Amino acid sequence: MSDRDDLPLPDYDHLPVGSLTSRIRTLDADDLETLLGYEQAHANRVQVVSAMTHRLDDLKAGAQPSGGDPAAAQPEHAPAAAGGSAVSEATSGPPVNPPSHGDPTNPAQPR
Repeated sequence: MSDRDDLPLPDYDHLPVGSLTSRIRTLDADDLETLLGYEQAHANRVQVVSAMTHRLDDLKAGAQPSGGDPAAAQPEHAPAAAGGSAVSEATSGPPVNPPSHGDPTNPAQPR
C-alpha cells in the first residue's frame, strides 16, 4: 500500500484516534481512500476504519471537505516547557552546617 511519507496527514501513525477522526474531515475522497487503504493494511483499527468509511460515504453523497488544514498545528502535542523557575538566594534552601567532627548522637564517634 502507500508509504508513510505519501500519506495526506503528516505523522499519521502517531495521531490519537480522537484527533484523527476530526482531521479526516479536511480530506477529499481521493486522500481519504489513500488513508483508508493504509489503515486497513497496517493497524486496521475498527473505530478508525468505520469513521473513514462513513466519511467517505458522506463525501460520495455530496459532502464537502471542511476548510481546515490537515497539516496545521497539532493540539495533541504539548507546548514546550517555559524553562522552569529562576534560581536565586530567595529560592535556595537553608545552609547546612555539618558537625565539625563526629556525630554527637553516635557514641561510636566521640566528639
